[in-house]
Amino acid sequence: MFVGREKELTQLKLLLDSNHANLVVIKGRRRVGKSRLIAEFAKSMRSYTFMGLSPRKGITSQDQRDEFVRQFREQFSLPFTTTLNKSDWGDLFTSLAKKCVRGRVIILFDEISWMATQDADFLGKLKIAWDMHFSKNSKLILILCGSVSIWIEKNILSSTGYLGRPSLHISLDELPLTDCNKFWKNKDDISSFEKLKILALTGGIPRYLELLNYKLSAEANIANLCFNKNSPLFDEFKNIFSDIYGKKSETYTQIVKYLVNSKASRDDIMNEVGILEGGDLSECLYNLETGGFIERDFTWLIKNCKISKLSHYRLRDNYTRFYLKYIYPNKAKIEKGQFENISINNLPGWNTILGLQFENLVLNNRIKILQSLSIPAEDVICASPYFQRKTSRQSGCQIDYMIQTKHDTIYICEIKFSRQMISKEIVTEIKEKISKLNLPKFISRRPILIHVNGVKEEVLDSDYFSKIIDFSSFLDE
Repeated sequence: MFVGREKELTQLKLLLDSNHANLVVIKGRRRVGKSRLIAEFAKSMRSYTFMGLSPRKGITSQDQRDEFVRQFREQFSLPFTTTLNKSDWGDLFTSLAKKCVRGRVIILFDEISWMATQDADFLGKLKIAWDMHFSKNSKLILILCGSVSIWIEKNILSSTGYLGRPSLHISLDELPLTDCNKFWKNKDDISSFEKLKILALTGGIPRYLELLNYKLSAEANIANLCFNKNSPLFDEFKNIFSDIYGKKSETYTQIVKYLVNSKASRDDIMNEVGILEGGDLSECLYNLETGGFIERDFTWLIKNCKISKLSHYRLRDNYTRFYLKYIYPNKAKIEKGQFENISINNLPGWNTILGLQFENLVLNNRIKILQSLSIPAEDVICASPYFQRKTSRQSGCQIDYMIQTKHDTIYICEIKFSRQMISKEIVTEIKEKISKLNLPKFISRRPILIHVNGVKEEVLDSDYFSKIIDFSSFLDE
């Protein structure tokens, strides 16, 4: 089942109307559906896919070329008597281009960073082949795709050698909630709360949602997916980080481990993880952010909307947090079968983690919040999790999500995950937070409550919140 991606499909289909060849770049974390999107786009057209070998110790550029040739022969049904120069990427690209000189054709180089392993001239030769051969077919679309987003950013999108050549760049992210809901085949008898428990593990990653058995409970699904040594998500994290970050995967793992339970500043991470000050830490954080595993939230000055230098990093990938919190520390027990019948409600700190995962779902679907509040995107000046540092003149304060508009209004959003209906104490909590904010007198403030399991009548009777948003309703749209 192919779900969602209407915007991306529309962007790709528009290229079919152009009168020249098109070079497309698509990036995004593993399992987010890049290859599936391309297959859906190209399903009624002549297409060829070439995938690089996944990283391993001792792999060489010749190994990659050998595999490319194998895939080449297979897709074009070439006899082994046909000579192909395995020693040079330039010759292989030219041979491929000569097979695609006429008519509509889609060529995909999947996991291109793997394909380029150990060959500094790979991209240079691909550029030459594009300029001299591939681009001569006005109906050809060459798609460069990969999970190592930072490699693509550095070597293609920001490279002077490829300047102006890509016709389209797509950065694929998680599916929105409305599309996630389709994996339950629109079963109305399954509560939004149960679906959100699953999403606390999978996020909006399509591959993980494809593994879902909608006939089973959330608890049974999570046990099947995670708590058996043969479960598909048992070793998923290790495989992802090894494939993407290679020899540095342990350093990257240390950073995300530190962010499992809370947000942190760059200095906090440096002091805790022990990475030397300088470019190394900055590179690691940027690579994790580009890969979609963490997010950097900057605060700002409400008075003049100036973005501050202060920022916090948070873990934005739900599977990564679940793995590091519950699978990784218990791997030995899981391998012995001691977790097969465990209830997720008995997992240590589950309610707290569930709240953090719910916050991720809200922030990853923040466009729905703007729509629910009828705030046009062009009216937004700043919108992000907000924090205010404690000084001699002001109190410290954190807001789950805050929106400041050009109409001198701020929307203070409290994201509250609770098993029970929310009681009136929430009003006191938000009032206290707002009292700590350093707000100019000309700013209007509108408190917003985002919840999932309902609010008590006393909260409604207080008439305190400008709007109360039932986030679970977004699953049913």
